[in-house]
Amino acid sequence: MVVNVKVWEEDVLFPTYRIGEPEKNPMFLEKRVYQGSSGVVYPYPVVEKIGDTCEDKYYRAVFLENEYLKVMILPELGGRVQMAFDKIKNRHFIYYNHVIKPALVGLTGPWISGGIEFNWPQHHRPSTFLPVDYSIEKCADGSAIVWVSERERMFHQKGMAGFTLRPGRAVLEIRGKVYNPTPIPQTFLWWANPAVAVNEHYQSVFPGDVNAVFDHGKRDVSRYPIATGVYYKMDYSAGVDISRYKNIPVPTSYMAIRSKYNFVGGYENDTRAGLLHVANHHVSPGKKQWTWGNGDFGQAWDRNLTDADGPYIELMTGVYTDNQPDFAWLQPYEEKTFTQYFMPYRELGVVKNASADLLMNIELTGHTALLKLYATSAQQGLQVKVVKEGRNVLKVVCDVTPECIWETEVPVADLGGIYVGIYSATGKLLLSWKPEPDEIKPFPEAAKAALDPKDIRSTEQLYLTGLHLEQYRHATYPAEAYYKEALLRDPGDVRNNNALGLWLFRRGQFTEAEVYLRRAVATLTERNPNPYDGEPLYNLGLVLKYQGKTEEAYDYFYKACWNAAWQDAGYYSLAQLSVAGGNWEEALDEIDKSLFRNWNNLRGRHLKTIILRRLGRTDEALAFIENSLAIDRFNFGCRFEKYLISAAETDKKFLMSSMRDEAHNYEELALDYATAGCWEEALAVVDLAINASVSCATLLYYYKAWFLLELGWNEQAAQAIAEAELQSPAYCFPNTLEAILALQAVIRFAQKTPRAYYYLGNLWYDKRQYAEAIEAWENSIRQDDTFPTALRNLSLAYFNKLNRPEQALHLLERAFELDPSDARILLELDQLYKRLNRPHAERLAFLEANRTVAFTRDDLYLEYATLLNQIGKYEEALQMIDARRFHPWEGGEGKVTAQYQLARLELVKEKLKEGLYREALDLIEQCFVYPHHLGEGKLYGAQENDFNYYKACILEKLGRKEEAKEALLAATVGNSLPAAVMYYNDQKPDKIFYQGLAFRKLGREAEARGCFNRLIAYGEKHLSDVFKMDYFAVSLPDLQIWEDDMDKRNRIHCNYLMGLGHWGAGCLDKAKMHLKIAAGMDNNHQGVQVHLQMIQ
Repeated sequence: MVVNVKVWEEDVLFPTYRIGEPEKNPMFLEKRVYQGSSGVVYPYPVVEKIGDTCEDKYYRAVFLENEYLKVMILPELGGRVQMAFDKIKNRHFIYYNHVIKPALVGLTGPWISGGIEFNWPQHHRPSTFLPVDYSIEKCADGSAIVWVSERERMFHQKGMAGFTLRPGRAVLEIRGKVYNPTPIPQTFLWWANPAVAVNEHYQSVFPGDVNAVFDHGKRDVSRYPIATGVYYKMDYSAGVDISRYKNIPVPTSYMAIRSKYNFVGGYENDTRAGLLHVANHHVSPGKKQWTWGNGDFGQAWDRNLTDADGPYIELMTGVYTDNQPDFAWLQPYEEKTFTQYFMPYRELGVVKNASADLLMNIELTGHTALLKLYATSAQQGLQVKVVKEGRNVLKVVCDVTPECIWETEVPVADLGGIYVGIYSATGKLLLSWKPEPDEIKPFPEAAKAALDPKDIRSTEQLYLTGLHLEQYRHATYPAEAYYKEALLRDPGDVRNNNALGLWLFRRGQFTEAEVYLRRAVATLTERNPNPYDGEPLYNLGLVLKYQGKTEEAYDYFYKACWNAAWQDAGYYSLAQLSVAGGNWEEALDEIDKSLFRNWNNLRGRHLKTIILRRLGRTDEALAFIENSLAIDRFNFGCRFEKYLISAAETDKKFLMSSMRDEAHNYEELALDYATAGCWEEALAVVDLAINASVSCATLLYYYKAWFLLELGWNEQAAQAIAEAELQSPAYCFPNTLEAILALQAVIRFAQKTPRAYYYLGNLWYDKRQYAEAIEAWENSIRQDDTFPTALRNLSLAYFNKLNRPEQALHLLERAFELDPSDARILLELDQLYKRLNRPHAERLAFLEANRTVAFTRDDLYLEYATLLNQIGKYEEALQMIDARRFHPWEGGEGKVTAQYQLARLELVKEKLKEGLYREALDLIEQCFVYPHHLGEGKLYGAQENDFNYYKACILEKLGRKEEAKEALLAATVGNSLPAAVMYYNDQKPDKIFYQGLAFRKLGREAEARGCFNRLIAYGEKHLSDVFKMDYFAVSLPDLQIWEDDMDKRNRIHCNYLMGLGHWGAGCLDKAKMHLKIAAGMDNNHQGVQVHLQMIQ
């Protein structure tokens, strides 16, 4: 008898660390690099504060439960799986974090560990800590599905996950759907990331054909499972098994390459239980492990993310991706679907092969082998055959259930030439395995950086490089530069004209895009009016449509439909234009042709219901709506059409409940109508949201005004504009192409619209159309100079894009004067003072005058402590740092600990001068240990040459000669090769300087001079280098507010190196000269400041 899966909703209490309010100022972060691709998150607001106190909070959870598993899903936190429990083994087979303890790890700030998180459409999904839509489906076979869905805000894609439990099956099945509702191609990645609890007995289980693993962006590669080289700055040359958690002391990612197997997982050798993921490797090649590392650094992150549940790793599973970044394309209106299976298992050890139904392992045990099978549901009459070198050594029939592991001895002395086959009772092969050939496998090379455009030989490679940069959302290399270089060489090149035209279209530059797309079409049709590829024709149709040239757009869309690849999107676009023109019969024919090519186009289905309703064929419309909702129950367009047809209050309430108090859902639905010229329906959607007082509805008021203007209802439009201008600007960050049209229409119609100009400026700046953004913000301020955020935004643009530092400063000071409670503007103003080399005492006085606001932020609090260090008030700095519990933030890595150590080290020097050697020793010992309140642990292998050197000096004074010698020897250890310093864990030049001083004290003068000469040589060689951003940069947080002159940074760094080197070499005048040059360029370089004071 089938027992139905139980599914229910319940309020669940979790101890929760609160987060700060989202930042009301738009965060553009256009230079931010995140996991190897762009870290831009606009139009999402960013959270920059985590609370210290824990409070109980209820969350609405959805549970699934069958005989074997119990699963909890939290729609309020991104739709993540929070808990997955194995009822047979009585264990959580996914890491269960019993507390909601976010850290500032995510793209928009808060991120929590544990469960299964979904990274889509890019890594650490922007909405990972935000609510999503959800629904429960009960199926006729007794199974149950919890659906979660989201229309994300950055690229307006739609993603769904259906969490399914089936009767009698010990598998969590996740059915994924990703859909592109936009008229242009989009890129995405999908990683489902289960966390698992780990200890020294834990090992990852990758298939046996994985012999190498890649880092992010494939920038580095290691052998696997036995690493034999340097990976993540760790020397594994002795041969280290990196499949085992205990062997990885530092934060490390690795991603498998080229596996023909469908599984990846992990196993706890102490509890003899594990987790396995299974998915078709043809669409799910991604197999990754991430760990914070088992060292002090990783343990600190464990503390930051949980109170009592200990360390974890992530076993990440990628669909349509095998790396990060590794984005796949979704064509206009395309849907991709896939299924992933997550299952607990036990007793098997390191699995050799697996399906969603069966898992197997065979291992040698003395003079025989032991074969084990585990089934995720009851399997009767399985035929197990083992063949060795053509000879049958085992043939048995067995039954396997989730409760009982089946195992048997196999009479073989080794596994060479063996074949294991498991067949159904009818003889169908279910699972098989044979060992990998004993041969040397090719070892892949790491990826290579893209060449500069001028260095690429062919226009084809220029096109492909530009396309790659767009596809991977590269943060620092501009795709358009490659297209433009190609067109300089061949102005008529079809692909590069089409690519640049589409690039401009994405940025709202419709007129300019038209020029390139017409050129592409002209070349394409020069000899043949019926081209092989219809994409440029389709794109030209789009650009013309957005300029209101609908008749010509219609012609080009139709011509694009001569090409089968564009009939889906082309006929849909034609149907939109026909609907806008009231040509309902033509529209129906066109939408049917579109749906014939793409049956699951949700927007196409919505458009067809509109057409049927307008034709009076309501019964057909209602039937089609039900059919569409069976495909996707979050098709809000069809649900709204159902309400329009029925006028039933129940349909209205269900729709609004499904859409939640989420203005973004209403915006997207309204624009679905607007792009088809259905202005009245669009207006009805907006009014529904406004009347319901949905949160963050400001942009909806402007859309309302636009719709009214399109309808010619000017008086009502004027009233709507007046209302829109009075709405709160907080979190109103438009980014759609339709928003450009709406805001421009409002600005053209009304005489005074300072907020509309401000919002339009935000949109243009996000799309990196800086001249347009600056003009819009200037107009906003001209009409209203009392709005702080507009002043702040223009300040950013003046400094970063126009090199007008004085005007930028004036604007930002005025912004803070208008809102002295805005901690973000205070941070930006202080950092601008810092960039302009304002005196330390002046900055400190400014922060002191705004102490209450400043101290709400960790970064400003730390700036205050840093300034105390810079003016020599080390004791005060020490006390301040020791009095606060810090929360790590992106860009803050190493900064708190640096000030903690600097204050103590400078006090050590003072104590040495005063002869207070025991106090000095206590202080120097503290430099080696990171107390928990700093929020950060010490990286394995951190160089501490300076601390060991001064420790030796203290021990010498105390007469402890042997210990002093040991400390000096420790001070000589580590990398002694100077390098550029971009990241917090890069080699610092002063470490090499103290290596040299330690060698000198030990009487090893030649080695000492080697250290000093290397510093001098590096500085001299690289002093005139022109900075080039690292193609494989992972994060460059210091470039997030005020753009810097990186060539100047390099000159400062090189002068610092030469100053230290000449000092060590005994050339004090030269040393002083170079250090003074560096100090003159930057009064905030603490290494320069400290050593210049020492040498005076």
